[in-house]
Amino acid sequence: MNYFPDEVLEHVFDFITAHRDRNSVSLVCKSWYKIERYSRQKVFIGNCYAINPERLIQRFPGLKSLTLKGKPHFADFNLVPHDWGGFVYPWIAALARSRVGWLNCFPDSCTSLVSLNFACLKGDINLTVLERLVARSPNLKSLRLSRAVPLDVLQRILLRAPQLVDLGTGSYVHDPTSEAFTKVKAAFQKCESIRSLSGFLEVTPRCLLAVHPICPNLTSLNLSYAPGIHGNDLIKLIQHCKKLERLWILDCIGDEGLSVVASTCKELQELRVFPSDPFGGGNASVTEEGLVAISAGCPKLHSILYFCQQMTNAALITVAKNCPNFTRFRLCILEPTKPDHVTSQPLDEGFGAIVQSCKGLRRLSMSGLLTDKVFLYIGMYAEQLEMLSIAFAGDSDKGMLYVLNGCKKLRKLEIRDSPFGDAALLEDVGKYETMRSLWMSSCEVTLGGCKTLARKMPRLNVEIINEGDQMEFNPDDRQKVDRMYLYRTLAGPRKDAPEFVWIL
Repeated sequence: MNYFPDEVLEHVFDFITAHRDRNSVSLVCKSWYKIERYSRQKVFIGNCYAINPERLIQRFPGLKSLTLKGKPHFADFNLVPHDWGGFVYPWIAALARSRVGWLNCFPDSCTSLVSLNFACLKGDINLTVLERLVARSPNLKSLRLSRAVPLDVLQRILLRAPQLVDLGTGSYVHDPTSEAFTKVKAAFQKCESIRSLSGFLEVTPRCLLAVHPICPNLTSLNLSYAPGIHGNDLIKLIQHCKKLERLWILDCIGDEGLSVVASTCKELQELRVFPSDPFGGGNASVTEEGLVAISAGCPKLHSILYFCQQMTNAALITVAKNCPNFTRFRLCILEPTKPDHVTSQPLDEGFGAIVQSCKGLRRLSMSGLLTDKVFLYIGMYAEQLEMLSIAFAGDSDKGMLYVLNGCKKLRKLEIRDSPFGDAALLEDVGKYETMRSLWMSSCEVTLGGCKTLARKMPRLNVEIINEGDQMEFNPDDRQKVDRMYLYRTLAGPRKDAPEFVWIL
């Protein structure tokens, strides 16, 4: 390979798309490092404190796409304080000079736009400028709109961009008997290229009739932000989507609706069922019956996120037999320590069946009543596991040690409200060099244990987070820490930590 010109190698590298493979290529030799550096256009940063933006820009001067993660994963459950850090502004300041009138920043000569996503932006936008931008972008394939884009503008955009493959709608509220609805329905009928549909941030259920013509071609449907769609309207929509490979939906679909998905969507590969009311006291509308139906009807399923009200070992064992190709299995029972609701036993055997049957499992999230036994199963059978999230589980330090000793490819471990302490934390500190991060909150870890870890592993950042009850300058080492976040870094200790974050 060293005899090939750099231009040839750069063209070969274009076919290497996985971030991990690109990283490996750059380590082969200095020549490959240089070629990969200048040809790399997409970068994934799993922890914004693992590197600073200036070093990233220096390393990859041709960067066009950056995926950046800030707060630890448990931030989604309000366990990480709001002002803990993970601020995106330093990255924005380093990557761009201004965000002011951003639509006007596209010059009239710009006709190469491929993807535009502003679904999460609040406030008004210049609709006229948006329409002109879409009209002069014949290569636009993906467009995600915010609530600020009304139905009549959507109709005109669809007429100007019939080549769209991925569409996210904004405000979809209108009278189905109106002229605007008739026009948008006609516009959808001309969009034969759309394969991915999402959005419906505001929706009148009867307006869904307008998208029925494109449903037979859809491979991806995301209704996780559409609480206004439920019942028969939702089921009728799903029945038109026979080619779906990816479905994100709220639990208001119910077990009956999931049975319809199972009988209709034989190509389904990824399913996420979110709680329509995550703070409603465990009133999820789906149970183990819906999960079993999906596993029986969708043999190609390999990734699932399932929020439910109850679960049984028998159901999990059946799911493991029906879908041995799972690479991601995340189950969240809204009552976190609830046992098998039929036998009142822990769910160890059910999750044990998952890790034993699914040989390629890379990501696992568990809930329900669990003992150390399930961690023994994980350490024995989950050979490919890279990320594990657990809560309210285990009996002793043995549980955590089973995982750390057995899962050789583990990269991220997230633990909350579990009885693991210093013995498990310090048993094999060298393991953390091969991991991206470890999060522990409301466990039995002490300040002294964290200090010992920091001394032994100076290349790791060890953060103690004690919001409210802040530690004194020289507190008792036997004091339990509220939250501990450990991660690898090339940038050293971060400099923007608030007062309640102590970096050891």
